[in-house]
Amino acid sequence: MLCINNIHTDAYFNLASEEYLLKNFRDDIFMLWQNEPSVIVGKYQNVLAEINLDFVKRNRIKVVRRFSGGGTVFHDLGNLNLTFIEKNNNVNFDKFTKQIIALLSEIGIHAQSDERRAINIDGLKISGSAQCVHKDRVMYHATLLFSSDLNSLVSTLESDPKQLENKTDNRIYVKSVKSPVTNILQHLDKPLDIKFFKKYILDYFLNKDKDNKMYKFSEEDISAVKALSAMKYTTEEWNFHGNRTVNNNYLHV
Repeated sequence: MLCINNIHTDAYFNLASEEYLLKNFRDDIFMLWQNEPSVIVGKYQNVLAEINLDFVKRNRIKVVRRFSGGGTVFHDLGNLNLTFIEKNNNVNFDKFTKQIIALLSEIGIHAQSDERRAINIDGLKISGSAQCVHKDRVMYHATLLFSSDLNSLVSTLESDPKQLENKTDNRIYVKSVKSPVTNILQHLDKPLDIKFFKKYILDYFLNKDKDNKMYKFSEEDISAVKALSAMKYTTEEWNFHGNRTVNNNYLHV
């Protein structure tokens, strides 16, 4: 498995990098990454039904639609994102959730998953996840709230019903299921720096198998991801309407 410590914090780039890795690599992949403040919308969602547009614009929070389904989530630098990509051998996505719960248990966090593969501490959500399939490859990704600004999270995801007035759209959209949230940091016996926590997670997956190795984006990878980002993930058509098509010349497919 290739383990990637993705140091980019631009949501457009990072969401594009997931699609790029899913479609262009054959190895199993684990990627750990963070975003500057942004709101990530599921592929089949209506943005106006999910976010507080005024708050988002006022605080310059990026709105990005991802390649997978599921609900809308808030990202900032206090949140860690874990992406798993591998060959589809009738994969059971629950195994990824179990791995995250196992790594948390080693630092004294006793978490549980629910029927939607959300991870909770005493009924408070610390992680949401989504997944998708592309040909013979699957992707599962999850958030981990470590020290996020929970006030901004709540304000970002409080949609104003007036935003949907006079909208004529017969499409059927997936609605987010809202849950009370908490940060992992609040449940640790001793304070932990997020940089240490990030290193712990990366080492945890790197050392799970002797054949696992670190991988760094090449200049070619970065160029291709930036091209995909510009053509799709930065566009209003994709982020607000979900209907952007991309010329495959920008990928290696």
